[in-house]
Amino acid sequence: MENTEIYCNLNNIVKKLKSTNDPKRKYEYILWLGKKLPSPNNEILIPKNKVKGCVSEVYVKGTLKQGKIYWQGFSDALITRGLLSFLISGLNELSPQDILNLNNNFIEDTGLKKSLTPSRSNGFLNILIKMKSQANEFLNAP
Repeated sequence: MENTEIYCNLNNIVKKLKSTNDPKRKYEYILWLGKKLPSPNNEILIPKNKVKGCVSEVYVKGTLKQGKIYWQGFSDALITRGLLSFLISGLNELSPQDILNLNNNFIEDTGLKKSLTPSRSNGFLNILIKMKSQANEFLNAP
């Protein structure tokens, strides 16, 4: 887990997932996160925001406000929506640099690999890569 308070929200979700060794409970928690993800504005459902390499349809868009990124997202599959919700909750209101500095080791810490198919695990990583790509665009914008 990340050692800094910057990643407090992300660390809390990782801790919750680490609190059980039961893959089914982890899966249920991810589904619960998916159910509570707010519906996004349909304007984000455009090719530019689509996450490539996912089995399901996934869109994520960050909006930069006062140096912090606020995320919206959508997936047509509940489990993927849960993974998206995990990342949105964990990375919301962070600076672009904080997102780029994030070490991807937190994914291992969750223990989700035992609960997810390889394609869902790859999708999770692809969502994170897309979010980091958008953070990088904000950082390099004029």
